[in-house]
Amino acid sequence: MGDTESSELQRSRLGFETRAIHDGQAPDAVTGAVVPPISLSTTFAQDAVGRPRSYEYARSGNPTRTALETCVASLEDARHGLAFASGLAAEDAILRLVPPGKRVLIGLDAYGGTYRLITAVWAPERQTAWTAIDLTDPARLAEEWPDDTALVWMETPSNPLLTCIDIEALADVAHARSAVLVVDNTFATPYLQRPLSHGADIVVHSATKYLGGHSDVIGGVLTVDDDELAERLAYLQNAAGAVPGPFDCYLVLRGAKTLAVRMDRHCENARAVVDLLVRHPAVDRVMYPQLPDHPGHAAAAKQMLDFGGMVSFTLADGPERAIQVAERTELFTLAESLGAVESLIEHPGVMTHASVAGSPLEVPANLLRLSVGLESAPDLVADLEQALS
Repeated sequence: MGDTESSELQRSRLGFETRAIHDGQAPDAVTGAVVPPISLSTTFAQDAVGRPRSYEYARSGNPTRTALETCVASLEDARHGLAFASGLAAEDAILRLVPPGKRVLIGLDAYGGTYRLITAVWAPERQTAWTAIDLTDPARLAEEWPDDTALVWMETPSNPLLTCIDIEALADVAHARSAVLVVDNTFATPYLQRPLSHGADIVVHSATKYLGGHSDVIGGVLTVDDDELAERLAYLQNAAGAVPGPFDCYLVLRGAKTLAVRMDRHCENARAVVDLLVRHPAVDRVMYPQLPDHPGHAAAAKQMLDFGGMVSFTLADGPERAIQVAERTELFTLAESLGAVESLIEHPGVMTHASVAGSPLEVPANLLRLSVGLESAPDLVADLEQALS
């Protein structure tokens, strides 16, 4: 084994936290700066005509973006990482892999923006067929499989019902039928779950959420192992041009350094919130993968390190009561998005998932979704208690 191979093997054995801080982020070779400098240049000098060095034009590549892509690929145990201007920009690149007239399968519980992109943009413009189908039962899916399916899109845990799906079982069904399996890993993050190791072909994140972690940057990333697939996606990234700016890359990279410690606290605080909700008389149902009666508990326990910082619940008194609770919290800010240091509460049916109203993906009108942040857990519990009272 050569020195390079030996070095790569040694780094692959480093812990997640170590790789989050160091991979793609070596001290600057010229100045020794511990934090890699933000490269703002849009163009790069060439040694001769048609002979660029590492970079030539910032849409095609940028040192700060490379640092982020290298780090995220490492965290997902992937060979390749690609960064985009938003999570939906990354999703759009993936959907460009679907041949015209072929079908995308999407779960019955998915992010409203993903549903809108597939059904309102790709379906009419590229004749992309789509089917909303139950992905939680791989055996049934195999029986009901549409023959023209090219891609399966799954979230686990899903947004907003926290449905958890056995990635390996679904990958077996998809691959036996020559379909690509995409896993949106935004809720779990690479710290809690690494779908490629369970058979997924592509992993996608809204980096705006936990990877960035501070509600101050929009971004998206995807990771793949297959070299040919990575080459196709990199071509689309450059050709379509939905790339992030260097400062956005820097912010996501900075957030990723603390992902592990933040996720530990998110999970801890979420459990404190769940303990309150499961015993509160105003709450009808609590959705959190750690609960033994959660339909996806076994899948989550199998493939996740912990159960995450997202909690959803329904109110016994119906939609009006849900809206009242959402508007009464003080520490839980009423806002869209998720995965940052501050706690958020939202009403999916009116807010993030309004686009799925009237569709098979419509969410309950009495549903609230919490992104449990890093504040003191007793303070968060007290805030919910007063809002529910």
